[in-house]
Amino acid sequence: MAVTDEAIEKIKGMIVSGALRPGDRLPKESELAAELGLSRNSLREAVRALSLIRILDVRQGDGTYVTSLDPQLLLEALSFVVDFHRDDTVLEFLAVRRILEPAATALACARISDATLDALDSQLDALGPEPSVEELVDCDLDFHRGIVQASGNSVLCSLLDGLSGPTTRARVWRGLTQEDALGRTLREHRAILAALRDRDAEAARSWATVHIASVEQWLRSTL
Repeated sequence: MAVTDEAIEKIKGMIVSGALRPGDRLPKESELAAELGLSRNSLREAVRALSLIRILDVRQGDGTYVTSLDPQLLLEALSFVVDFHRDDTVLEFLAVRRILEPAATALACARISDATLDALDSQLDALGPEPSVEELVDCDLDFHRGIVQASGNSVLCSLLDGLSGPTTRARVWRGLTQEDALGRTLREHRAILAALRDRDAEAARSWATVHIASVEQWLRSTL
């Protein structure tokens, strides 16, 4: 395992130093192993590990390439890891989301277009007066993703996407058990949209905080 770790570090070093850039094809296995002073087997294991976390792209019959290294691609691994959380750590994920998402919402205030705001409004209207919990959760995910994307920060967007897994379960549970949870969620969404339309970053930040904190507070009382 230590040999494989060494191989991973050496390939990482080539990418970080710029010797290999996004989209570059790696040298042939025999050549790269010789250049790095590695066995072909340890190099192969390192390539396999780096392909799992989307650093490398192994194309059958074509070779191995450095991926685009786009934040959204690299942070897909976060979603996978987050799915293994324990139920008692959901609150910790929500706490992180409560720090990041209001900041992203405030950033979006100056950038979000009227067309995007209209689309989010229409999305809420389409739910109707009595949506199912599943419909509301799907809308909630799309609603916040649309706002965070408007922040213009792809890393922030990818991080929050990755944190949505455990919080989705909490929102479903809340919707099934808490009185007026659906109506409250919609009212908070409308308040966030109104603040964004007014280009009031602090109000948008505050409503986003209230929205996430309400789920967190409820969940804390039930665990």
